[in-house]
Amino acid sequence: MLGAFSGEGVWLIGRISEKLMMRKMFLGCAESCTGGLASALCTNVPGSSRWFRGAVVAYDNAVKTRLLKVDESLLAANGAVSGPVVEAMAKGALEALDAHVTLAVSGIAGPDGGSPDKPVGTVWIATALRYTGRAPGEPQMVRTAAFSRVFPGDRNDVRFGAALEALGAVEAALDGPGD
Repeated sequence: MLGAFSGEGVWLIGRISEKLMMRKMFLGCAESCTGGLASALCTNVPGSSRWFRGAVVAYDNAVKTRLLKVDESLLAANGAVSGPVVEAMAKGALEALDAHVTLAVSGIAGPDGGSPDKPVGTVWIATALRYTGRAPGEPQMVRTAAFSRVFPGDRNDVRFGAALEALGAVEAALDGPGD
């Protein structure tokens, strides 16, 4: 568990921070089941204030709707642990935190709370990236991506695995088209 704060986690944060600073961009996080672990990994690095904007730990659905502007109908139709909800969380974090790129995480860390459709360890992760089109005068756009993983292990394994996976998704978003 603590390995996330050294080794792979440190290398990953180093790569992300370099890309963000080079582009004069800020990262923000919207976290549910990870409870701020991705944010903690970011702020564990000295100088993170140059590229990390902040976070919303939206553990309760009321926080998702109030602070991140997730539509209640999305939550009702899909549940908090779903692609549409984490995409909405990531988009809401762009606005709430005035960030250029965000990650969002929602899942079932366990040991209970799972179902046949969403077993313990199921986590949905999304990123949202603001970018301007290549043509002169083209407006700012937002590209989102969402995916799910089922993480093995206990509650801490799921939470730390999800935090690292979400940060990896941020790096992929920064490397993708349209930035």
